[in-house]
Amino acid sequence: MALKGIRVVEFAGLAPAPFCGMILADFGASIIRIDRKGANGELDCLSNGKRSLSLDLKRPESIEIIRRLIKKSDVSIEPFRNGVMESLGLGPNVLMQDNSKLIYARLSGYGQSGPYAKKAGHDINFLALSGLLSLFGRKDENPIFPANLAADFGGGGLMCALGILLALYEREKSGKGQIVDTNMVQGVSYLGSFLYRSQSLIWGNKRGCNLLDSGAPFYEVYKTKDDKYMAVGAIEGNFYQELLKGLDISQEEAPQFNFEQGRKLFTTKFREKTRSEWCNIFEKLDACVVPVLDINETAAFEHNKAQGTFAQINNEIVPNPSPNLSRTPAESTAKRNRPSTGEHTFEILKELDYEPNEILKLRDEGVIFYENKSKL
Repeated sequence: MALKGIRVVEFAGLAPAPFCGMILADFGASIIRIDRKGANGELDCLSNGKRSLSLDLKRPESIEIIRRLIKKSDVSIEPFRNGVMESLGLGPNVLMQDNSKLIYARLSGYGQSGPYAKKAGHDINFLALSGLLSLFGRKDENPIFPANLAADFGGGGLMCALGILLALYEREKSGKGQIVDTNMVQGVSYLGSFLYRSQSLIWGNKRGCNLLDSGAPFYEVYKTKDDKYMAVGAIEGNFYQELLKGLDISQEEAPQFNFEQGRKLFTTKFREKTRSEWCNIFEKLDACVVPVLDINETAAFEHNKAQGTFAQINNEIVPNPSPNLSRTPAESTAKRNRPSTGEHTFEILKELDYEPNEILKLRDEGVIFYENKSKL
């Protein structure tokens, strides 16, 4: 796999940092997750295939363990607010002195400077400050956020993974590590570059009245007879003609840019047939019309099966890694077990040349935690 041999230390967090680590793991990196002693690792549903080292981060012995670990690692990922790692004695100035080749990845909400740097926040807050939240939603309704997908995972975890890969590539030339500083306000803003740069082209009207935000009837979701949905994206004229053909509507009845008239007709028409019936019609046409699949339907859908887009593992549908590499493909870590908190503490400390009696002493003093199934 492409990242085989890359060793990553991931400080436990929620959503963005685990997703970043998951991407690296799917493409072959080895991930050790640093769990706070007593933390509930079960909350991390993206931890498959990672190993867990459980420490009391308030103890100097734990800091020494981490510093030893970092010396043997390529990447560290930390998900905390400004100043937290420095307060622990684990900031980049310290760890990059220990390991000059280290890629030190910071993944925060608001970044390392500015009046919000130490404030808490979630995806909805980061999306709001990016300006993008103001664009999402229907006419005369409140802005609507796309779950926590855009800022946490797109502008956060994915952007951080990209930064890490860029830094690893540059290290091949310079032999030096560097800090990858990702914050979700900036990351999701960059993710939204098209929306910013196309304001004078396809936006400009108030929310819900533009081409791609539910303003146009040919870029919309419609309910079917069986209370399911079809997604329509017939923007270009040739696709719009195919849409009308499938709906058995004439151009005179629904001129493409008479939005009000088109919406009424399309809404009525789609309610006349079931989703399956519409699928049978539009599969024969190139109209950019597809079914809206429920999340439990995706793996069985014919095209997704042909592409291998999803896997079903332990009765759970899981997306397979993307992109596809021809020589060094990824292998989904979803096929592996999720670690319990501290499950690998003992074996990791042995790899760091701690003697069994030292490990036992650290456990008895409450510095580390490992499960009873870990044998001395």
